Amino acid sequence: MKIRKCLFPAAGYGTRFLPATKATPKEMLPILTKPLIQHGVEEAVEAGIYTMAIVTGRGKRAIEDHFDISYELESQIKGGSKEELLSEIRLLISKCTFSYTRQIEMRGLGHAILTGETLIGDEPFAVVLADDLCTNGDSDGILKQMIEVFNRYQCSVVAIEEVPKEETFKYGIIDGDLVYGRDDVYRVHNMIEKPNPKDAPTNMAIIGRYILTPDIFDILRNTKEGKGGEIQITDALMEQAKHDRVIAYKFKGKRFDCGSIDGFVEATNYFYNNS
Repeated sequence: MKIRKCLFPAAGYGTRFLPATKATPKEMLPILTKPLIQHGVEEAVEAGIYTMAIVTGRGKRAIEDHFDISYELESQIKGGSKEELLSEIRLLISKCTFSYTRQIEMRGLGHAILTGETLIGDEPFAVVLADDLCTNGDSDGILKQMIEVFNRYQCSVVAIEEVPKEETFKYGIIDGDLVYGRDDVYRVHNMIEKPNPKDAPTNMAIIGRYILTPDIFDILRNTKEGKGGEIQITDALMEQAKHDRVIAYKFKGKRFDCGSIDGFVEATNYFYNNS
């Protein structure tokens, strides 16, 4: 099974960045001159994925416009010094296929992924949350690393990192056993969504990178709503984990939580100092 498609859930409101996100999708907030979602698409392309499936919502038209030709703009800057500034996005547009569907109501990440089924079909796929900006310098990106793990184990893969114990309430937390001969791969046997620190089995947190097998859609359809009427991807993955069908991979690289102002500023400073 080859990973050919990458799903981007991008329908959230981005309320932590109001008023900036009142009319601008949070996925379009720039780290220096590049929007968050473009960083994610470039990570997918580096991993050999060229079909991007984006779940959007009301007020997200700017995402579609970004991954499209702007004839008026290009005509204005053609032949000038600024034409080169569009070279990266032009390359993505020429290499990739972008398709879109809308999440009509906000019912959690699990529901957003289920909404994307019409774009994915019956095949394994990657999921990138643009809020989590990941980099590994000049080495293999996080998604490329995860695909190598998927190719070995042929089951769902979640990216994890260790977080301070007092911050486990912000994440899905896994518990599992190290796979023999590896120090970075766990066979998951338990997952808890945003546990209180005293209830967290570990401090290994799932971040916004997944490889999912297509049976996840049927599981999501039958997953009960949790707090706030949301369908959690963690609950669906737990069903797979009961059959030893989930691997957690402790990735190599650095992750910035750009869904928070502190993380966004940290990412901006990092890319500025390393550009």
